[in-house]
Amino acid sequence: MKASSVSFYAAVVAVLVGMSWGIVMAISQDHSAMPAHAHLNLLGWVSLFLFGIFYRLHPSLEVTRTALMQVYVWIIGTISLTVGVAMLHAGNKGGEPFAGIGSFVLLGDMLLFGWLVVCYERRDVVRNLALMSPAE
Repeated sequence: MKASSVSFYAAVVAVLVGMSWGIVMAISQDHSAMPAHAHLNLLGWVSLFLFGIFYRLHPSLEVTRTALMQVYVWIIGTISLTVGVAMLHAGNKGGEPFAGIGSFVLLGDMLLFGWLVVCYERRDVVRNLALMSPAE
């Protein structure tokens, strides 16, 4: 499976869960989980969808194991962080390790994604410059 496809599918699942969670909070008038809900929507829906767009724009990258691993690690980190934040805002200190580990997993994974972006964008710039050079 392509990294973009996994990103898009996971983003849709995240936004559906996030929206449902928001509706439940509104109905119950208990918004104590709002920080976790916001993390899920931003990290799950927005970030994953943006990853998917980037990978779709780079077809040679989106089929690599590294890109696919980056997406799966992001999904795991997002779930861990969201669960941890939800637990903490529910008054359960047991959520601290989940939130902490999830945060560092996501930071490391974003560093990996940033490295992929720089490498592939630089490669495209070099390739485009070579195409613009006059033939000898």
